[in-house]
Amino acid sequence: MEKQVSPLTPFENKPPKISNSKSVAAGIPGVLASLKHSYKNNLLSSVYNLSKINRFRGFDCPGCAWPDPDDYRSRFEFCENGAKAVADERTTKKANPKFFSNWSIHELSKKSDHWLNSQGRITNPMVLKPGESHYLPISWDDAFKIIANEIYQLENPDDCIFYTSGRTSNEAAFLWQLLARWYGTNNLPDCSNMCHESSGVALNESIGIGKGTVKLEDFNKSELIMIIGQNPGTNHPRMLSALSDAKKFGSSIISINPLMETGMIKFKHPQKPLDIIGNGQNISDEHVSIKINGDMALFRGFSKVIIDNNSQNVDFIKNFTNGYEEFLDLVNNTTWENIVKHSGIPKDEIIRLGNIISKSKSTIVCWAMGITQHKNSVDTIQEIVNFQLLGGHVGRDGAGICPVRGHSNVQGDRTVGINHKPSKSFLESLSKNLGIIPPTNNGVDTVGAVKLMNSKSNTIFLSMGGNFVSAMSDTLVTSKALSNCKLSVMISTKINRSHLITGNTSLILPCLGRTEKDVTSYGNQFVSVENSMGVVHSSEGHSKPPSKSLKSEVDIVCSIAIELEKLISKSPINWHKLSHNYDYIRNLIEICLPDFNDYNKRVREKGGFYLPNPPRDNRIFNTKSGKAEFKSNVISSIMSYEDKFTMMTIRSHDQYNTTIYGLNDRYRGISNGRRIIFMNSNDMKKMNLEKNDLVNITSHYLDRKITANKWFVVPYDIPQGNVATYFPESNVLIPLDSVADRSNTPTSKSITVSIEAI
Repeated sequence: MEKQVSPLTPFENKPPKISNSKSVAAGIPGVLASLKHSYKNNLLSSVYNLSKINRFRGFDCPGCAWPDPDDYRSRFEFCENGAKAVADERTTKKANPKFFSNWSIHELSKKSDHWLNSQGRITNPMVLKPGESHYLPISWDDAFKIIANEIYQLENPDDCIFYTSGRTSNEAAFLWQLLARWYGTNNLPDCSNMCHESSGVALNESIGIGKGTVKLEDFNKSELIMIIGQNPGTNHPRMLSALSDAKKFGSSIISINPLMETGMIKFKHPQKPLDIIGNGQNISDEHVSIKINGDMALFRGFSKVIIDNNSQNVDFIKNFTNGYEEFLDLVNNTTWENIVKHSGIPKDEIIRLGNIISKSKSTIVCWAMGITQHKNSVDTIQEIVNFQLLGGHVGRDGAGICPVRGHSNVQGDRTVGINHKPSKSFLESLSKNLGIIPPTNNGVDTVGAVKLMNSKSNTIFLSMGGNFVSAMSDTLVTSKALSNCKLSVMISTKINRSHLITGNTSLILPCLGRTEKDVTSYGNQFVSVENSMGVVHSSEGHSKPPSKSLKSEVDIVCSIAIELEKLISKSPINWHKLSHNYDYIRNLIEICLPDFNDYNKRVREKGGFYLPNPPRDNRIFNTKSGKAEFKSNVISSIMSYEDKFTMMTIRSHDQYNTTIYGLNDRYRGISNGRRIIFMNSNDMKKMNLEKNDLVNITSHYLDRKITANKWFVVPYDIPQGNVATYFPESNVLIPLDSVADRSNTPTSKSITVSIEAI
């Protein structure tokens, strides 16, 4: 029978509750919110694990990739989001075989993402057989046999897709790519393709490395910190501690964002009593309410002011950069009229801010997905890098480039080989040192994976964590692609919508979480991760798993490989040995990646170790010229038209990526609802709309239109012509082909839409 399952979140019958947005982040409300989630899920276990999170010899927070202090860790080295993630993982509720027997996938698809996540930990491997409506329990051995048999029957290895979520450890990720490449494909899309791929592409071209160039200690040494297209109060709350400390050391902070987010106004450190009872620390000295996608033009304007003021670092430009003269001509020939048109910021305001910026001798620029998810994101990031190169703000204390990544190990996964476009040197290293013959053709990224699955009916989709159908753009097209597979496999801890939108056969393989003990015949095992600033450190869970049937990610990968060996040929890899002692995995990583020398020794040291970062450490730039490159790109932006708006997707305070912990976007004053659209009050008046009116939204891309119905209107302080909606609900409106140039990242932050009152 046909699976009648909806990939979309259900409509909401009641409007959200709307109150005033908050002016202070964290503080007592943050403490209470953390306690509430802990109490609701598993208070004792949550409290115990909060004493281990981000501690030396503890486990790495399963949330964001913000770094920990190198030498000192407080008793409570976590934020509200981290507390929610831990409580969510340590819940006493269980999605066991009885649960799955009670609920068909059709019934589950009618539930909200929040409800699905609240059903608890998956306890057993489950299978959804062809034509069936309910998952059934299956043994691990039988599950691995199904996977191996289906992979073996593929005519072309490139019909198999190995997707990776950014929570995956270095060890599991390295084995995952090793399995894929031993089998014969570079189809290794990952969540980075949907978020910071633009950063990697831009930075590799400009400075020779796809990572940032700052350390946490640099924040206290900086004169100026710029936060662009980022909401740290919700998505990286511990960053507010670093910004608050930097302010106390004398740093100035400029926020650039279409929304003035609460975390950038004022912060009360929830673990410092004097902060809680006081007025809090002011964060932003200046806020620029830029229109969506106006950042490239704004930074061209800042560069113009720096050049007009003769504030360039001439020595740095002469000794360490290439392409300056061409960029200088480009800036001089860029008119203020063009800059103002594309940025939406008046000339006088840009000059005023530019004069302030020109005086800084040590500037850090941070950004997140408000910069990376536009058609011109790569050009925009390179414009930001140009700006930093003008002042020589790379490779010195208190200065640098800082893309703030989301998932806790998304950077580490890329470092150890999760890349659909692997370098020739990495493939040669795998071949030389491990004896496999990896393919040399590029694989597919996330957009390419959806197109591949839609073009064929015999593909296989294997997902190491994540919630692909909800995270990806163009939800209906993505769901059709997954449904077109002959097999979909999800390695997961909790139920999500990707378990309901399935291939002909579907498997759910439940794995251990970060907080849990991983015990093999060699004793307790630990894994390692890399944070946003290039520090590799250990992560070891200390809690009892919720079910004896769970396996580690490493064990699952090795077991698939062992079963596949029975059908294909014996590989040169001793998978059984690797699954029992993770030191052996780290030995292989060290052999293949020289930056990991003495891996097993250094990862056991207090705080782990820094990977080399040539631009930061020695002002060495591994570009074709051997210097940092000024990139001369033509200014562009998405333009709003009279009857259209530019929409960006955002996250609420009670969610982390696709995981919805609750329905309280506390800082923005929204509760009990997610199907909303934030609008400027003047735009609402023009359309005769009132608060909580229902509207339909239609996206427009080339000749394609996509309509999503029934959204509640919320008046908000957002630039005219711009609107915002929550992710993942509005992903249905983002066309699959609407992507960033060169990085192929979905343009989730700049979609042209029209709005129709119901």
